[in-house]
Order: sequence, then structure tokens, then C-alpha cells
Amino acid sequence: MTARLRETLHAAAADVPAYPVYERALATARRSRRRAVLATVAALVLVALTGAVLPLTRTPAVDPAAGADAALPDRIALPPLGALHATDRPRLGPASVIFSGQAARLQGWDEDGIVGVVSADSDRYRTFSMGYEAPVGEQVILSPDGRYVARPAGLSEDGRVDIIDLVTGRTRQLHSKVADSVGTTPRAWSPDGRQLVVDDTVPTDPMRSSYRRVLSIVTLDGERWTQLADGGQQPIFGAPVAFAPQGARVAYQIGRVVTVADPDGRTVSSFELPAESWLAGKGAWATDGTLTLISRKAGTTDWSLRRVDPGTGRDTAPLPLPGVTGVTTIRLLGWGPDGSALVVAYQPEPLSPDRFDQPLELDQRTAYPNVRSVRVLALTPDATAPRTLMTAPEQILAVDVADSVISAGRTRAANPPGGVGGRFWFWTILITVVTAGIVVYRSRSRLALWLDDRRVRRAR
Repeated sequence: MTARLRETLHAAAADVPAYPVYERALATARRSRRRAVLATVAALVLVALTGAVLPLTRTPAVDPAAGADAALPDRIALPPLGALHATDRPRLGPASVIFSGQAARLQGWDEDGIVGVVSADSDRYRTFSMGYEAPVGEQVILSPDGRYVARPAGLSEDGRVDIIDLVTGRTRQLHSKVADSVGTTPRAWSPDGRQLVVDDTVPTDPMRSSYRRVLSIVTLDGERWTQLADGGQQPIFGAPVAFAPQGARVAYQIGRVVTVADPDGRTVSSFELPAESWLAGKGAWATDGTLTLISRKAGTTDWSLRRVDPGTGRDTAPLPLPGVTGVTTIRLLGWGPDGSALVVAYQPEPLSPDRFDQPLELDQRTAYPNVRSVRVLALTPDATAPRTLMTAPEQILAVDVADSVISAGRTRAANPPGGVGGRFWFWTILITVVTAGIVVYRSRSRLALWLDDRRVRRAR
């Protein structure tokens, strides 16, 4: 090698920048450590999310004593924003009360006809959507033990009833066996919760200008459909079907006639109601085998209960119960252990009519636009005035109460939940985590360069 070549090589070597071996090694170690820390944080976040979500996905064992402490809350409130659905986990279990109305939280942003559900022994609230206005107690009904909710199939043209199991979260479908039915509505539960009376709407002409009603007793497995009545459609007032306490008979009202039938659909008796009287509701049968009617004093808003013989329709011994005044109507839920009659009282809207005296107005007594709020009252024997058991805010316009709660005779001081519910937090956390993950992923190159630049500057 010549001296000139040696000098040229030395000069070329001097011009090559030195590779920062130590700094690069240090940066690589820090990057590896940072990635390990981020992975650990991500794992911890996943563990936290898993802990939050697992209660929503785990199916708890059914407590045999569930509902043993069932009691009527002394007040109900609107469900929290983002409340869990009735079929969400953890399961709600038996309910004490269901309610519906026109309040904002019972309409929702993209839902209509939301029904609220209150647990039998606590202030846990759930919801489910109907898709249209369906008053509870009339079209959506709670089973005697509070475990099931029967509802029409929503906006479907299918004649179907959905049975929601609040213990398992499953929904069973009962498809109508009535030919050409365009809608099936549950009307009453049998005392043992194994049968329903359903009301099918059937068009009588291709243009659907008129309809007829078919009333049937249905077993929950859908195998047995026993027809009770088939006739022209007439205005429906309140809950026009009631099972006897042991389920041996069922009474139903069509027009001005009350019919008593056995579970096989055979008519036992039939009688016409006197003026200003109607079948009282699902609690119409008394323990002594008589039927209860609600009556209005002509030309007033004064309502009272009276008992009649189910065979003849004649009045029996008068009931020593206080009346209810200033309401559009009352509906009998059942009888407490002290002999009190529990009724739903419908408070009128200020601009609604004082009375509904025309035959075609009967179904307007409980219509949402004519009701401001509802209360559950106890009409205690020999009392001078009704006693309020449960109140509801305005625009909760219909309620139904489980028979087990009524027969237990217990009430509890309620503390309805406020703020937001479980679905709000679930979706908020999920959206936040997903958004943060997308931002980090899309910025990963810039983030890596920025971190490397910071490490190099610190090393220098």
C-alpha cells in the first residue's frame, strides 16, 4: 500500500460519521421497556374491562328464595338513562311492578313504548322496548309471581305473544293458532302462571275496514288453544278478563255482557251488566267466589266497588270500602291479606274530559292523552278514605303489580336509582377504549419517531 493510498483511506474514514453504538443500544432498551410497560397497561385495562363486563355475561344460579321478600315500593321513578335491559345480565329476577307512559325516558332516542321493570325486593330498574305505545296492565301484563312479562309482538304483522323470563333472560314466542290473525294481545294470567288469555284481532274483509275479536285460553307451551269467544270488535275498557283464585273459572266482558267459563271454554253463566258498571279488573274474583265490579255514580267522577253473584249478576252484600273520586277510572289489582282492595287510580289531565259517557269513549278512560299520572291505592274495610300505597311521577300512565306482592301485603320505602345505568357506562367505556386504540394505532409511526427523537436528544 502506497503512502498516498493510505492517506486517502484515512481521509475517507475520517469523513464517515461515527455510529452511536451506546446511544442506540440505550434507546433500543428504553423502547423495549416502554413497549413492555404499554403491554402491561393494556393487559391491566383488559383485566379491568373483563371484571366490569363479566357480571353482564355470567348467568347466576337461580335463588330458590327469590321473591320471598317481595314488597310494593312506596314510589317508583323513571328508569335511569342507559338502564340495563330486562334480558341483560346479571338477571333481574322476579319483578314487583312494571310501568309505562309518555315521559321522555319512556320514549328514548330511537325507541318508543319503553316499559320499566322494578325488582321484587330492591330498587333495581330494567327496561324493554315495545316499539309503540302499549299500556301495561292492559296489553303488557306481569305474571302472578312476577317472573314473566307477556307482551304483544310489537309492530310485527304476526299474531304472536312474547313471554319474557326475568330470571333466565330468555324470550319465548307463542304464535297464534287463530287463522288470519293480525295481532295477538295478552289479557290475563292464570293464578299458577301456566296459562294466558289472549285476544286475537282478525280482519273481516280484505280491506280491513272492520275486525272481529277472538278470545282464547293458551298454555305457555303453545300446544293448547281453547276458544272462549268470537265476536265483533268493541271498545275495550281496562282489563276485561279475570281468573278465579284457583283457576277453575275465568270471567270476561265483551260489550255489556260478562261471561263466566271453565278452563275448557264451556260457558258456566252469563249476565248483562247494569248501567255504569264494568268488570273490575284482573283482581275481580273475591276469595268467597263472588265477582267484583267497578261502578260510577252517574254524572260524577265518584267510583266504588260492588260485588255480584257470578251466576246471576245480582248484588250480594255491600262492600264496606271507601270510594275514589276525581279520577277517570280505577282498576282492581287484587286483595290484600287484611281484606283491602288494591286499585290503580288514573289521575286525569287538566284538559281531559271530566267524564266519558258515550259507549265509544269507554276505552278512552285510560288512554295516555287523558291521564296525567297513576297511583296505587288501598281501599281498606271501614276506612273513611283510600290510603296511598305507591306514587309515580307525572307521565307514568299505567302500572301492573305482581299478584304475589299484593297477597304478601308488604310495602317498602323505596329509593329509586338516579344518574345513569349500566348500559351507559358499558358503552362509554367501550367507545372510549376503542377510540383510544384506533388513535394510537393510526399514529404509531409518528409516535415511535417522536419517542426515538426524544431519547436521542436526551442521550446527547
